[in-house]
Amino acid sequence: MKSLFPFLCFAFAVITLTAQPIHLQCEHLTNPLGIDIDSPRLTWMLNDDRQGAKQTAFQVIVGTDSANVANGQGDMWDAGTFDSDRILIAYAGKKLNPFTRYYWKVNSRDKENKQSSSIVNFFETGMMGMNNWQGAWIDDGRDIRYKPAPYFRKEFSVKKEVKSARAYIAVGGLYELYINGAKIGDHRLDPMYTRFDRRTLYVTYDVTDQVEKGDNAIGVILGNGWYNHQSTAVWDFDRAPWRNRPAFCMDLRITYTDGTTETIGTGTDWKTSSGPIIFNSIYTAEHYDARLEQKGWNTPAFDDSRWLGARYRAVPSQNVFSQQMQPIRNVEAFPAKTITKISDSIYIFDFGQNMSGVTGIRVSGEEGAVLKLKHAERLDGNGRLDVSNIDVYHRPVDNTDPFQTDIVTLSGKGEDEFMPKFNYKGFRYVEVVSSKPVHLDINSITAYFMHSDVPPLGKIHTSSDLVNKLWKATNAAYLSNLMGLPTDCPQREKNGWTGDGHFAIETALYNFDGITVYEKWLADHRDEQQPNGVLPDIIPTGGWGYGTDNGLDWTSTIAIIPWNIYLFYGDSKLLADCYENIKRYVNYVDRNSPDGLSSWGRGDWVPVKSQSNKELTSSIYFYVDTKILAEAANLFDNQEDYTYYSALAEKIKNAVNTKFLNRETGIYANGSQTELSVPLQWKVVPEDLIPKVAQNLADKVKEAGFHLDVGVLGAKAILNALSENGYAETAYKVAAQDTYPSWGWWIVNGATTLLENWDLQAPRDISDNHMMFGEIGGWFYKGLGGIFPDASQPGFKHIILRPNFVEGLNEFEAQFQSPYGQIISKWEHKKEDVIYNITIPANSTATLYLPDNIKGDKVLELKAGKHTLMLKKENYQ
Repeated sequence: MKSLFPFLCFAFAVITLTAQPIHLQCEHLTNPLGIDIDSPRLTWMLNDDRQGAKQTAFQVIVGTDSANVANGQGDMWDAGTFDSDRILIAYAGKKLNPFTRYYWKVNSRDKENKQSSSIVNFFETGMMGMNNWQGAWIDDGRDIRYKPAPYFRKEFSVKKEVKSARAYIAVGGLYELYINGAKIGDHRLDPMYTRFDRRTLYVTYDVTDQVEKGDNAIGVILGNGWYNHQSTAVWDFDRAPWRNRPAFCMDLRITYTDGTTETIGTGTDWKTSSGPIIFNSIYTAEHYDARLEQKGWNTPAFDDSRWLGARYRAVPSQNVFSQQMQPIRNVEAFPAKTITKISDSIYIFDFGQNMSGVTGIRVSGEEGAVLKLKHAERLDGNGRLDVSNIDVYHRPVDNTDPFQTDIVTLSGKGEDEFMPKFNYKGFRYVEVVSSKPVHLDINSITAYFMHSDVPPLGKIHTSSDLVNKLWKATNAAYLSNLMGLPTDCPQREKNGWTGDGHFAIETALYNFDGITVYEKWLADHRDEQQPNGVLPDIIPTGGWGYGTDNGLDWTSTIAIIPWNIYLFYGDSKLLADCYENIKRYVNYVDRNSPDGLSSWGRGDWVPVKSQSNKELTSSIYFYVDTKILAEAANLFDNQEDYTYYSALAEKIKNAVNTKFLNRETGIYANGSQTELSVPLQWKVVPEDLIPKVAQNLADKVKEAGFHLDVGVLGAKAILNALSENGYAETAYKVAAQDTYPSWGWWIVNGATTLLENWDLQAPRDISDNHMMFGEIGGWFYKGLGGIFPDASQPGFKHIILRPNFVEGLNEFEAQFQSPYGQIISKWEHKKEDVIYNITIPANSTATLYLPDNIKGDKVLELKAGKHTLMLKKENYQ
């Protein structure tokens, strides 16, 4: 080891001898099908863990022949050699054709000017326009009140050798697709929920292996989803302007080995019937009558003479677009931890984990026996299920649609199997009540944790069991609330609350690769935005949410999320797509707030006790949005907008400080934890007063015994406001607090997800799986690991490292897979020393800012590679 600084040394590891581009993605997906845009984004990273590793040049080659591309020849695009370390480029070759597979690879040069090549990847185009659909939109001719789910089938014959086959299916509602009796794909709840009358999604499948020479059959089941909301609740989705009976359009496009193609499309020659799914609601549950099963309904040999002809339907929207995002799946199976037999007909299952998802049951019993499977987060005092904390917004018109209760009628013909196809719930416990005695054991029911299957990017591990459990619970809550869009809770509402979405955005992006989900959700924002710029506070919405409180502290998603995607991925497309929407939003507030102040919003929702000034917090979010707009204008070289909105942001900041800041005392408004932390978090405090305001916040927290006294806005801000302004020790004491009110209080009381209320005995706002207090999961990476993106070199091209080696935590490690590769910030206390291990990925650099209690140089510039620092503490006792 070579000593470079006093009390500091580095240890280098050299493993990789040659660099190679890896992790090739198109539109942030690996080998995607159904690409529908002319200039898809292509990204990669450099696999090179040598010290100072970097890419000095690259070349992208795209073509229709994989062998030619592998040999460096592309008939669609040879980008030429760029002397650049970029790892993202938009396709700019010949016009892409629909239904075509394109192969691509990256050649790169490393720091020694040696060239290496990636493996060949592909992307495949889809419809590339509405005019390429051949099938028609069809349904079963029933109205919106008809409860049984429609089943459809179509037989066809294949007489030639099949080279490839693709299924393209667009649906108003939900679906499951089958070919020759086999379910196609492992997705759940497809297509994703949108504003159906403005944008409809289709999904593409490779079904080459399922299409056989000879007789074939296609089967489709449609579910209601959010398209035909038959359950009634306060959100009025039963009156949504798009509501209609589920319908679909499908093209099965077969390419034969002789070069010809054939398309089997939907039309009135398809047959339809009902089946065993006699009711389905995305909101409440699914009802299934096993006596109505039609065995083999989706196979060629089935007799469909009693089935009826399908009917034509109008297309739900004029924008049918490919679904390009991580799908929802049954990601993890949970066996029951315990089973309690109350009687021969009542059983309680505990799965030990609160989650979103479904349960599958295998059971035998008398024909006509009815089993009710109630799902809940809590048990009552008698050990039975209690849904009173989550059914409060359900407004059933009768007793046929009980909340979170699947109803299964047995066939009496051996073992019946049931798992809902078109519903999910939030639960830990299941209570089975049968109309007749039935035998169940601990293996009879399995729970499936269902969510958008976003790849994990981050990991936190510490010497504190409480911190480890908090990180795990935060991620469980986040995933439970990721269903093609971020939601508030997986049971009571399932709504895309905007505030919950942006409060948790950093936690989301440090832990999971969620860009495709957020790009979809921000498209929903653009679909929902009113011409004057106003957004509802749940998105999508059937109309609810355009009230008086859908303001800045919630609907700032339109600016905050695109900006964070840019920071974390170095990809400006979402910010560009939303630029005019952000501008309309800011302009609306500006027109209605000529003095720069606004009280439009919901305020510091669900505080412990202190109320905070809504005009202060809403005005700060007005500043945040305007500042982001100005930065985006500068990024996109719109100097006129940059000048205007920079001045407006400064005006708002000055108005906030003039009205709410007492410069003598360093107190904002009444000095609540939220009122002090929000200005610090969002950098509204004048530079010369930051120390005074931060000290006031730290003193306020200390007075509360290092407990929280905040709602959602304060929970987003308080830890950052402390740790980024000299009070990391205080922030950690708050984060690791385990008595009421605190995050840890939930954990020591058995929570496996985050809750909606600090008070476990609160009478309302008491979901046990909520993400609105979820900032703590991101703070671990920032406040302890010190890992920050740099807006001037986003996507962690340049990393800001500001670790805090807090007392009371002996060991800490944060791992984060950035677009450039893995970043590791790991430290350990050893008496007067801190051993700090850092990994900087290839093609990146970092600036390390050491805390004041460390001797020696405080700012260090780091190249890519592994570094070990032996640090000495100041004033060690």
